[in-house]
Amino acid sequence: MNLDLSQKHILITGGSKGIGLSCAQVFLAEGAKVSLVSRDPANLAAARKTLEKDFAPENIFTVAADLRDAQAAVVALDGAEAALGAVDVLVNSAGAAKRTPAAELTPQAWLDAMQAKYFSYIHMIDPVIKRMAARGQGNIVNVVGNGGKVASAIHIPGGAANAALMLASAGLATAYAAQGIRVNAVNPGLTYTDRLNEGFAADARVQGISPEDIMRNAVARIPLGRMASPEEVANAVVFLASSKASYITGISMSMDGALNPIVV
Repeated sequence: MNLDLSQKHILITGGSKGIGLSCAQVFLAEGAKVSLVSRDPANLAAARKTLEKDFAPENIFTVAADLRDAQAAVVALDGAEAALGAVDVLVNSAGAAKRTPAAELTPQAWLDAMQAKYFSYIHMIDPVIKRMAARGQGNIVNVVGNGGKVASAIHIPGGAANAALMLASAGLATAYAAQGIRVNAVNPGLTYTDRLNEGFAADARVQGISPEDIMRNAVARIPLGRMASPEEVANAVVFLASSKASYITGISMSMDGALNPIVV
């Protein structure tokens, strides 16, 4: 299937590992060019090394930036567009709010969650969507998380940030549709990434059992019988970014293996 992504410039925040890196691999396989943004230069270097094993170096750009800083996001965007041209697709996969049991929460924990997850997305969305609007076309896919739909006692601030991002995605889809821009969200459930261990450790403290038991119990509740792989989430992101999804905008798509059978 031709997804019409050849030579498109894809900017991926949080692109140095996990779901973001898997998105980069799938987009590059479709013939696109990718810019990766991450806070950690070492992670970016490792990601570039991984990608260059299979894809042309000239189609890959990396830039380190802390997206909790709005100006840093603009500088990163300027660098990416100088290297690979105007951004056609923005994929946000950066930032993750720390999972914390409710009894351990503080006002600072709530603020940190919004900075880590919500504003790290908004700071890049804002300049990108305005530039897309000036050109009359563009596509944004936000990798958010099902914690914004289903409350968890160890993920309340992060879930609140996710819920805010879903509303922002739907609102921006409506606001910018007439200017040729689509905005969608993908909400993964449990996915095999490095971020899993933190959540299992927090849950283990609450339940008084081992993180390994938490993982086994979590997987046992998933009707599909397993977690998602980052590539499976990436495939959904790439489809939504493609011309084959040309009439899909404003959605928040759950990907949790039917764990929470919600009618949307």
